[in-house]
Amino acid sequence: MRSTGRRVVILLVMLFAIVTFNFFLFHVIPGDPIRLIARSQKLSPGQVDALRVQYGLDGSLLEQYWRYLTKLAHGDLGYSFSLKEPVGDIIGRALWNTVLLLTVSTCIVVAVGILIGVFAGARQGRKSDSGTVVGSLVLWSLPTFWVGILLVFTFSAWFRVLPTSGITTPNAVYANSAVYWTDVARHLVLPTVTLAIVDIAFFIIITRTSVVEAMSEDYMLTARGKGLSQRRMVWRHAFRNALLPVLTASVLYISALVAGAIQVEVVFSWPGMGLLTYNSVLSRDYPVLEACFLVTAVAVLVANFLADSVYRLVDPRVRAAA
Repeated sequence: MRSTGRRVVILLVMLFAIVTFNFFLFHVIPGDPIRLIARSQKLSPGQVDALRVQYGLDGSLLEQYWRYLTKLAHGDLGYSFSLKEPVGDIIGRALWNTVLLLTVSTCIVVAVGILIGVFAGARQGRKSDSGTVVGSLVLWSLPTFWVGILLVFTFSAWFRVLPTSGITTPNAVYANSAVYWTDVARHLVLPTVTLAIVDIAFFIIITRTSVVEAMSEDYMLTARGKGLSQRRMVWRHAFRNALLPVLTASVLYISALVAGAIQVEVVFSWPGMGLLTYNSVLSRDYPVLEACFLVTAVAVLVANFLADSVYRLVDPRVRAAA
């Protein structure tokens, strides 16, 4: 119980540090978004001052920081410079699209990656194992954006069987929800496959290595001496013990997945957090950028906390040490 409370306190401290760093990061970098708006719209000095007040950019940096914390505590993420609407509404739409993309790709990557990794580890030293390792290393070295462009060229430009960008067909009229989700699924194929092709290698290598180590343990020799079948030894004994390192590595995978999703969303114009971040950088939309970085950082932080909690439940050694 004390361990859980201590980790919650650490989580809250890190959350406050992230919020603070997030604010000052975008307020000390060169460039004034208000001047950028003033130049594009040819505003008078009085209108520029009014605009600073409207977006909360008047006063000292500490005053702006306190105002930012107060609004954030009330769930107010600010107002977009470029899109002219509340940042919370923008983030809500983009976050759902990113969650959809990452959920589908993660399910595929974890399920297929672990399955292939177990089979490769159980056949250590054979040609199938060597081929799996080499193939995984090749896939892991491929740039995500390059894979995406290659898939677009192949399946959209050449064969013309899948859409190139977006989440739905522009100006499409759907007869019912089934038709709508079918269209979404077609647009989801290429971004999902792009993420899966590169990231699946990570789980294959980690799982394969964990299974190989588990198969060499003394208890596996005992199980083999008792006459247990290879399948039972792998799935009932080696697989269970191999899941612990895989779970730990999954935490590292979260950050890589978010980074890969940004590239995929830009390549396929998928209207998620990655594309929103990219467009906000180009337009210097600081409120949206702050919200994007904050949501992403908090998601990774919470995912690490949950993974650590699950690890303690799964591994009694960690639970006893705590």
